[in-house]
Amino acid sequence: MKGKGGHRAPAKMADIASMAGVSPSTVSRALAGSPLVAKKKRDEIMRLAREAGYVVNSTARNLRLKRTETISVVIPLAHEASQPLTDPFFVEMLGYLADAITQRGYGVLLQKIVPPMNDWLPNLVASGRSDGVIVIGQSTEHQALEEVSSYYRPLVVWGAPAVDQTYCTVGTDNIGGASRAVEHLIQLGRQRIVFFGDPSLPEIGLRYEGYLAALESASRPLEAKHIVPAHLTADTAYAAMSNLLASKVRFDAVFAASDLIALSAIQALTAAGLTVPGDVAVVGFDDISLAVHGNPALTTVRQDLERGARTMVERLFQRLAGEDASSVTLPAELIIRESCGAKARV
Repeated sequence: MKGKGGHRAPAKMADIASMAGVSPSTVSRALAGSPLVAKKKRDEIMRLAREAGYVVNSTARNLRLKRTETISVVIPLAHEASQPLTDPFFVEMLGYLADAITQRGYGVLLQKIVPPMNDWLPNLVASGRSDGVIVIGQSTEHQALEEVSSYYRPLVVWGAPAVDQTYCTVGTDNIGGASRAVEHLIQLGRQRIVFFGDPSLPEIGLRYEGYLAALESASRPLEAKHIVPAHLTADTAYAAMSNLLASKVRFDAVFAASDLIALSAIQALTAAGLTVPGDVAVVGFDDISLAVHGNPALTTVRQDLERGARTMVERLFQRLAGEDASSVTLPAELIIRESCGAKARV
């Protein structure tokens, strides 16, 4: 196939079809790897395409098939607009998601959504910029997720399951993990355990339930002064601990709703001249990579973020294929390090 001036003209799909003795539609299916074309014929067509220098026009193909081969990964921050994407939890989760999505030959479209939040999810779905949506955290957007899931199936959310929920979630056993963490502090002899986090958020609300369950099981009274609604940023968590210390509230342990909050609390305690775990034991939640490098190393509840990311992507592609994909709750694991005062196990 020579063009003007003797240069080789790009091969067309019809040329490949002619050489293979099949229709252009069969060539299209073969180049897309469709099992509808026998493997032997598929291999032949692929060889002919390579030899002829045929290049698949992916843009045209995607328009024809009405797909983008892109997945939107969205982080709604109605509750905490100042929380950066450099937050260690986000960094680790996004890395695992990118690995799982790109391994399937898809690209990633990352978006951070901050107030005003009006119609952010319906507008994203209607834009047609991606084939499916993964949402990291429910924030205060449960109702928006419910409404969109009623007509848009390829939607999977990292978060906490709720009663009568219709959208698909993947998350950790927040209640069980938190309960084990607080029970551990009680077994170590800690008498006044502070909950550090914002229970109005779905996942943290379940961690608060686990905290309450552990206190009740040990017949410990709940004291309102021991509930500190710390935010999910390092500076605000540091300030919250500093304010708690200034209030002269007595406590000897902290269960923090995230590792970032826990590490900030340790910094504030140390700055105030207190020792961890001598004066105050501290336990976090997440087991981000920074946890083991804290001073002291942080006892925490591990969320398996790699498995969680892989499960979200699996569920999303099942839904893209029209299959049912139910919600999943992954197990939590208490990781014992130095900050709680017990002998480290990990």
